[in-house]
Amino acid sequence: MKKLFLLAVVTSVLTCIHYVAVAQTNFTLAAAIDTARTNSPVLKAQYMNIAAAQADVVTAKLRPNPNLNNQTLQLANSAHFAPNTRWSNNSNRQVWYQLTKPIQWPNQRKYKIETASKDVTVADNEYQENVRNLSLNVGSSWISCWVLKKRLALLQDSKGNLDTLVKINELRYKNQVITQTDLARTKVLLDQYNLQLSVFQQDYMNELQNLRLLTGIPSNVDIDTMSEVQTLTPNATLDSLIAQTLDNRSDVVLAKSAIDERNSNVNYQKTLAVPQPQVGIIYNPQNSVPYIGFYAAIDLPFFNRNQGEIKKAYVQAQQANQELNTTQRTIQTEVTNAYHSYQLQKQNLAKFNGILSQSQQILDNVKYAYLRGGTTIIDFLDAQRNWYDTRGLYYDALQSYYQSYIQLLFATGLINQL
Repeated sequence: MKKLFLLAVVTSVLTCIHYVAVAQTNFTLAAAIDTARTNSPVLKAQYMNIAAAQADVVTAKLRPNPNLNNQTLQLANSAHFAPNTRWSNNSNRQVWYQLTKPIQWPNQRKYKIETASKDVTVADNEYQENVRNLSLNVGSSWISCWVLKKRLALLQDSKGNLDTLVKINELRYKNQVITQTDLARTKVLLDQYNLQLSVFQQDYMNELQNLRLLTGIPSNVDIDTMSEVQTLTPNATLDSLIAQTLDNRSDVVLAKSAIDERNSNVNYQKTLAVPQPQVGIIYNPQNSVPYIGFYAAIDLPFFNRNQGEIKKAYVQAQQANQELNTTQRTIQTEVTNAYHSYQLQKQNLAKFNGILSQSQQILDNVKYAYLRGGTTIIDFLDAQRNWYDTRGLYYDALQSYYQSYIQLLFATGLINQL
């Protein structure tokens, strides 16, 4: 019976472990960005703007509805009724039926549909710009998680080494090889590492929650640190990158499509300056005598010729051109700054290879000498701190490098290709 109970417990534990493993998603940089494009609740809401703009095209294609009008006049005094009739007799009333239809000029419908269609293009390009911005946020969050996880692993390794050293020093103190002060100094550094460990763990969990929100994943997420971050370094020169970005970046395409839409709107507003006529037919039985006629009406454009909307459309078209010019100038600055920052961070990172090796060698030599009584605990702890601080600076440089890489991809618009 006990064996069956133990087997059931083990099976339950293994099932839970399998469930947790399945429920957790491990992300590479590219996978996190790609997942966010598919699952982000923010993007899903923004994508609906395209469908809304497409619905406006359907509305623009609809023609004006006909209008049916009825007027009935009834004799109120029975003294005037036709002989031998009651009030309900058609000889005692006049009825007016009027069916009219607004006439839409061809250019009005043409430019209305054209403007609505270009609104769809604007909505689509705006969505692509939102994708670019989201990709930057996801990439930055992923890199922060990646570096924090690396720092966490470094701190745990350092703490493990100090745990071992504390145990060794406790034994050495017991054997009166070292003083109580030497043992206390080792424990103080271990306590400092424990405090940093709790802070790093909380920062890491907070950043994971932020990444989970950005990617729209309902389950837990984690960072894949088994493989290095793959960078797709642009091989083009700075001038060619700027030229390529000025043509292809999503906010430039958005600005150009906005200009097209505003120009179409100018044409549409001009067509509304022409009055819209209404024509129709009339059927008018008067005291049982039928009459038929025709109806026509048109506004007299003495005062309102849509001047305000036409002027507004011109201003908005000029504004769109100004926004394109501003965007192009901004791109030149952003790409230049991002390119130079990336090159600088790449050079700084390359310098750490020798520094890391030297700090490791110094720590190994000092540790070897300390354990054999050739140096003091102060020298060893100083070497340990130097080793840890050097790797901390290395991860700072690594984070700056990857952030500059993401920023370069964002500035050139290549981030949407990840």
